[in-house]
Amino acid sequence: MLRQLRPLVVALFLAPMLLVGPALATDTSPISVKVNMARILRISSPAATVIIGNPGVADVTIQDPLTLVLTGKSYGQTNIIVLDKGGNPIADTLVEVVQEQADIVTMYNGQARSTVACAPSCAPTVMVGDDPNYTTTIVQSMGMVQGIAQ
Repeated sequence: MLRQLRPLVVALFLAPMLLVGPALATDTSPISVKVNMARILRISSPAATVIIGNPGVADVTIQDPLTLVLTGKSYGQTNIIVLDKGGNPIADTLVEVVQEQADIVTMYNGQARSTVACAPSCAPTVMVGDDPNYTTTIVQSMGMVQGIAQ
């Protein structure tokens, strides 16, 4: 009896993982992705070409013909167009790149803005719109830490 139920239990466990992300072909509502985060998108037909209206706002890569990875690069809106190998449209959908609200603290010192991520303790993070001097310092610090780790 247990041996017969095993495939069903495995299928029920894996089902949520197989359904991650919206199906572009059937969903016409905007796709939301957080800045500096990635999201998996499933499509109904194999993609040959993917076009992002404004690559400064979002980026997309073809993971496999039915799976795309959408990455939020900067705040704003753009669109994603997916074409099959014949050049026929599979999807044309609005993409909204938004800021993660939880655990983010934005600080202002006059006009200079800096951002920290607080979960559970606060640490500097790089966000679009932060003061360039702050961002440069944080990026250099990250580079030093990565250099030491190698």
